[in-house]
Amino acid sequence: MLLIERYIISETRRPLMVMVGILTFIFASYSSERYLAEAANGTLALDVVMDIVFYKVLIALEVLIPVALYVTVVLSLGRLYHDTEMTAMSASGISPARIYQAITLLAIPIAIAVALLSMYGRPWAYANAYDLEQQSKTDLDVKHLLPERFNVNEENGRMILADQIDRNTGRLQDILIFDAGQQSTHLFRAQEAWIADPNPSNPVLELKKGNTYSLEHIGTRDQQMSFDKMTLRLTPIEPTADFRRKAASSNNLKSSRELADKAELQWRQSRGLSTLLLALLAVPLSRTAPRRGRFSTLLPVAVVFALVFYAGDICKNLVAKGNLPLSPGLWSIPLLMGIALTLFIARDVLNARIRFR
Repeated sequence: MLLIERYIISETRRPLMVMVGILTFIFASYSSERYLAEAANGTLALDVVMDIVFYKVLIALEVLIPVALYVTVVLSLGRLYHDTEMTAMSASGISPARIYQAITLLAIPIAIAVALLSMYGRPWAYANAYDLEQQSKTDLDVKHLLPERFNVNEENGRMILADQIDRNTGRLQDILIFDAGQQSTHLFRAQEAWIADPNPSNPVLELKKGNTYSLEHIGTRDQQMSFDKMTLRLTPIEPTADFRRKAASSNNLKSSRELADKAELQWRQSRGLSTLLLALLAVPLSRTAPRRGRFSTLLPVAVVFALVFYAGDICKNLVAKGNLPLSPGLWSIPLLMGIALTLFIARDVLNARIRFR
């Protein structure tokens, strides 16, 4: 590798690592605050918070790494322009193509990592994070329930109130369960309750000595029943179709005929190429006049990133709804980015040739 390429890569690589670390720390802090608040409110077990935050950070890296690379290239090359180093390189006959080559060498392994993360790491993290959240948020997990207060599950609106909770045996004393169904509301009051099966996909609760009430939303056929012992099978919390799609493996998405699954697959497949093209687009966008300031181009830089990001999201929705054909589908965004990049490179190389004639 030539001296110029090594120099540009070194000047970009070090702030890139710092940028990724800062963005990861900010996102992890935000996620920790959110899930710690849920744990404090009794809607999430405290011992799974850090695991969930880890999976959420892994999911977010698909976006954080391309953002960090894009911004770092702009700021690093902007500093070289600000300090007239790029002017000196140009005056010494260094072709603009070598600047693009240096960023390409830096961005290719990062783009490959993002592609692998999007294809395999992200769905794995989604599936594990969902399992942890559902196992912890289930109404039957007494580790996060608080006594003498209404413990409301926001996923299904179910409410549990217990006078006493024995966390060693998993038994709840003087318990009230409110479950609002689509056609009727069910109310259970019992002296004691315990977990028979904590599996969130098929939750089972045993009730001892109490009453149950069934109140119809329409009609007057309300029912009341007393019992000595009752086995209660609660309605499990089902993941949304969008979440199941994000957690599905890439192989399953390939075999699916659903347009939404095809859109999700194209999104994963295009992340690596989009990361590479976005880094290369940062090269012409970083160009500033000497002594003008390396932050003077942040507005167009931010606009370009917003256009690329939201255009990809819009195309994904259009493909999922059948309003945009699968070919090119989401690949239209990298295609447009490639065309724009080709024009920038041709312009820079042509200007350099004219200048040295």
